[in-house]
Amino acid sequence: MFFTTSFPDYALPDQINRPVVVMGLSMVVDGWEFPRHSHRKAQLLFSASGVVTVETDSGVWVVPPQCAVWIPGGLPHKARSTGEVRGFGLFVEPDIMDGLPDICCSVSVSPLLQSLLEKAAGFDEYYDEDGAEGRLIRVLLDELVAAPLEQLHLPIPADNRLRKLTDMLLDDPASHATLEVWAHRIGMSERSLSRLFSHETGMSVGRWRRQLHVITGVQLLTQGRSIQSVAFDLGYESAGAFVTMFRKAVGTPPGRFLAERRASWNLFRGAVLQ
Repeated sequence: MFFTTSFPDYALPDQINRPVVVMGLSMVVDGWEFPRHSHRKAQLLFSASGVVTVETDSGVWVVPPQCAVWIPGGLPHKARSTGEVRGFGLFVEPDIMDGLPDICCSVSVSPLLQSLLEKAAGFDEYYDEDGAEGRLIRVLLDELVAAPLEQLHLPIPADNRLRKLTDMLLDDPASHATLEVWAHRIGMSERSLSRLFSHETGMSVGRWRRQLHVITGVQLLTQGRSIQSVAFDLGYESAGAFVTMFRKAVGTPPGRFLAERRASWNLFRGAVLQ
């Protein structure tokens, strides 16, 4: 079995004298939290099952099944889980090759990249960098550079008033309060709020709220909740209205979005158990 029984010591990857380290992850307890920390090495945190949420000072990234989040080296972050999480942590020395992201981002993981992670997780701690294992690591990095990005990021503004607004929205994603009401609550004019929020996050408040609904919806659906139940919890009048919003934001309806990832995980798990 390639998964570890607990989340690895976050200092360990930096102590291993190899430029790339892959570790299997398995958290069978729902709702674990890993406190704020950082690594010298950059990290790819991949979830084969369950949902991981990663938070930095500048944003929140969701990692549903078959996705990953890339965390640059030295960036403080914390993580928490929803459901039984199984996956991998890939740790890479900074500047090891061109093309790797220099910012936090969500990444879609192909079956090939997933298989390479699974194989590399079984390597000895001090694998042969010049032999077959080193060649596989180089292919793994090539696949990582080519991996498409996922739109599962929620930017967090730096301005304290806007941070207060996003905190309130995170606490009550179903709220139907108008922009005028939110502006009054944080002591800003509606116009100033709109301009500054767009400047700091790259999104309008409306688009940010829709992205919040996508992220929250993915987390709830992964727990087995129905689309109708999730839609009502997020303040939609019908399941259809939520599905329409999700399709416009992500490019596919929520049921298909998760089904494709579950299918990939089931195929992968079957191959591992054979």
